[in-house]
Formats: sequence, C-alpha cells, structure tokens
Amino acid sequence: MKLTVFFEEPYWVGIVEVEKDGKLLAGRHIFGAEPSLPEVWEFVLHGLPSMVDRLSCGVEIAKAPLRPANPKRLARLAAKESRARGVGTASQEAIRLEFEQRKQERTRLTKERREAQAKRKRELAVQKAKAKHRGR
Repeated sequence: MKLTVFFEEPYWVGIVEVEKDGKLLAGRHIFGAEPSLPEVWEFVLHGLPSMVDRLSCGVEIAKAPLRPANPKRLARLAAKESRARGVGTASQEAIRLEFEQRKQERTRLTKERREAQAKRKRELAVQKAKAKHRGR
C-alpha cells in the first residue's frame, strides 16, 4: 500500500494505491489545506481502512521478476520516486475506473427513481380519470 500526498491546485490531495490480487486499486482523498503529520496519521488510522474497503475497480499490473537488486540501483530508484510528483498512470486509470463505476450506479438509480415517479404519476392520472368518469 502506498499513500502519496501532493498539492493539486487549489487543494492538497492524497492518493492511496493498493495492490490486491494482481490489480492496482487507487483512491483519492482531498485534505483541503496542507495537512500536518498528525492529520495525515489520523487519516491513515481512521479514514484509510474504510476508503480501501470501498475500492472495487482496478487495473491489471504486470509483476517484475524478482532478482537480487543492486543497492546503488535501489537508492537511485528511491530517490527518483521521492522526486516524482503526482500520481502514476496506473493509479489514475484505477481512479478513473472507480469514478466511472460510481457514475453508472448513480445513473441507474436515478433512472429507476424517475421511472417509479412516472409510474406513480400515471396511476394517479388513471384514478383521477376514473373518479371523474363516475361523477365524483
């Protein structure tokens, strides 16, 4: 699991990346003002577990073969990663998929609500017509 906090105009944003079953799941949390270490720690302890549970869409990732690594190479990679700002493309893809899934769910629920309301309206119109026909 990896948490990256960075400034994305106008807010500070945290991106959580989780590898699970060969997939990369990613979520986004908006901190607002620049978070202090205690605020980040509070999020890790209390907000992060619920966020990880809500993640469902992921992007397939390819695992690199494990082999002994050169310590100098590892140091360079660590320095490069710490210099890198923002989010990796796989994370962005996972966040986009999660967003699309929630959007489809919202659209489905809205359509069902609209159809139920139209059905109720038709039933009221039919009842009113019957009552009018009976002279009430």
